Amino acid sequence: MDLEIRKVASPAGRAVHRNYLLGVLLLIFASNNVDRIALGLVLQTLKTDLQLTDVQLGLLSGLAFALFYSVMGIPIARWADRGNRITIISVTTALWSVAVALCAVTTSFLQLLVIRVGAAIGEAGCVPPAHSLIADHFSRAERPRAMSRYLLGGTLAYAIGYFVAGWLNEWYGWRRMFLLLGLPGLGLAALAAFTLRDPRRNRTPSLSSAAAEQPSIAEVCMTLWRTRAFRHLLLAFSVLSFFGFGIGNWQPAFFIRSFGLKTGELGMWMALIWGVGGSIGTYIGGVLAARYAAHNERLQLRAMVAAYLCFGIIGSIVYLSGNVYVSFALLALAAIGANTAAGPLIATIQTLVRPRMRAMSIAILYLFANLIGMGLGPLAVGGLSDALRPWLAEESLRYALLAMCPGYVWAAWHLWRAGRTVARDIEMNAGLEER
Repeated sequence: MDLEIRKVASPAGRAVHRNYLLGVLLLIFASNNVDRIALGLVLQTLKTDLQLTDVQLGLLSGLAFALFYSVMGIPIARWADRGNRITIISVTTALWSVAVALCAVTTSFLQLLVIRVGAAIGEAGCVPPAHSLIADHFSRAERPRAMSRYLLGGTLAYAIGYFVAGWLNEWYGWRRMFLLLGLPGLGLAALAAFTLRDPRRNRTPSLSSAAAEQPSIAEVCMTLWRTRAFRHLLLAFSVLSFFGFGIGNWQPAFFIRSFGLKTGELGMWMALIWGVGGSIGTYIGGVLAARYAAHNERLQLRAMVAAYLCFGIIGSIVYLSGNVYVSFALLALAAIGANTAAGPLIATIQTLVRPRMRAMSIAILYLFANLIGMGLGPLAVGGLSDALRPWLAEESLRYALLAMCPGYVWAAWHLWRAGRTVARDIEMNAGLEER
């Protein structure tokens, strides 16, 4: 074990501590995602109130946020690989919570853009240190299940972001909605600061001295580049982010425009689909990987290929259907299937790298994935929708989303290629033995 705390604590105490840590990190991760989901839900409202174009909405929810979120993730991850990860998570959680609450006072596109940049900087401090902490506390065989449990925070965010935000927007308006969604994060920041501990603080002086020899950014990048499986996982994750963020960001607007739903009703359906359905898929994926493919990342990647191919096919039918309930049913099926890959995918990436590179590897992954995906995906859909509007009017968004669905085949191809070398890469990389 690479953590001294594991040597001195009882098995029962270790289990309680790491499950509690996982639960708190899950809640923080949920809070980290809620504002982005809520923003997507009220894009149509913002378009009307602030008189914005689809391109401006795509920029607001995409590139402007993703640029700072991705770039700031690098220095924060560098800090996380050698510093106190609990402090990082607590401070950045408080920062993004304040920024989300400040959306309530915006009166223009420019003001909202600046506040979203502040939220992006804060939210950049959530994922890399959290992934690093989880990988330190759970063994290679346990990581798919542990990562899947952590990623349930993302599906919980869908439930909160769609259901709660949908009704808050309908009852009180989008300004109060953002205020009420932002404030709870301050409590989570305090909870992490006062009840969690970074295991690095419990190491002996000799271990701390050895751990201080952190690889340089250049060394991390060279190590990751030499790992063929990581290269394909980086490309797969970037492609998935581009099409996933592009489609997901505009889904609520599609149902509002094409089927005339209000945010309250739509939020309830989306919470069930992505919150409940996504949670089922995420949980099942982690359990199946840990039970039937432990230490077999190649098999896990093959299963991911099948999941995303099915997701792309079913997703296409969602936008071809003229019945809203058929679309919802198909979307629920797709959500369950696609989310089975979430935990094993992140766990595989963490197993590929050494402990002192884990936060940086995730930051690099998210740098490319978010700049390409979160940054350009929503903007691409918005631009395509505007381009099709002269011919298709309000249905232009439907066909813009339909055009994005085949992209999942591209991502599946990279996952397949990663599976061909992942076992060899795990064995070849120094320090990648089970920890």
